[in-house]
Amino acid sequence: MSKKDTYYFDQFSSCADSACQAAELLEEVLDHFDAAALKEKLDAMHVIEHDADQKKHDTMNVLIKAFITPIEREDIISLSQNIDNMTDKIEDVLIRIYINNVQTIRPDAVQFTKVIIRCCQAVQSLIREFADFKRSKKLHEEIVRINALEEEADALFISSMRALHTESSDPIEILCWREIFIYLEKCADACEHVADVVESVVMKNS
Repeated sequence: MSKKDTYYFDQFSSCADSACQAAELLEEVLDHFDAAALKEKLDAMHVIEHDADQKKHDTMNVLIKAFITPIEREDIISLSQNIDNMTDKIEDVLIRIYINNVQTIRPDAVQFTKVIIRCCQAVQSLIREFADFKRSKKLHEEIVRINALEEEADALFISSMRALHTESSDPIEILCWREIFIYLEKCADACEHVADVVESVVMKNS
């Protein structure tokens, strides 16, 4: 692969790294929750999200000028957007915790963040394999792993929502945490969407 071709895969990997950083920050915030420090943590999260956005924009700027690309332009755009969306969805969780003025964190939310970290790390591994997708023997295994993690997140979403509605009698708490759990589940979905795009690209180029 030429240096110009590896650029896109390096950018995909760098954006996946941003999602992992965001997931780790989210876990840190929820696991050691301090409502008074939430705005500061939200600002730190936004720095990560902004950096991921900039990487995506840089990729698009190079793509506009490119004559030949290693995979189809539409696939580069789709993959860039979907990887960036992982970081966006993680930030969305913290935004909902902040705007809903959450004062205590439910244990299942912390458990959820650990699954999201594993999802992001799996995407990170997938993207590294994707750079050599024509020869990789582990790519399918990584896609299956992400699918399994998304199913684990789905099961956790159902159990968390069930516990919320059976254990809490406070309608405000229920409304707030319903929204937060929905956004946590979207984080896992975003990771699976990246795997779906990668799988589609591999099929088209096989």
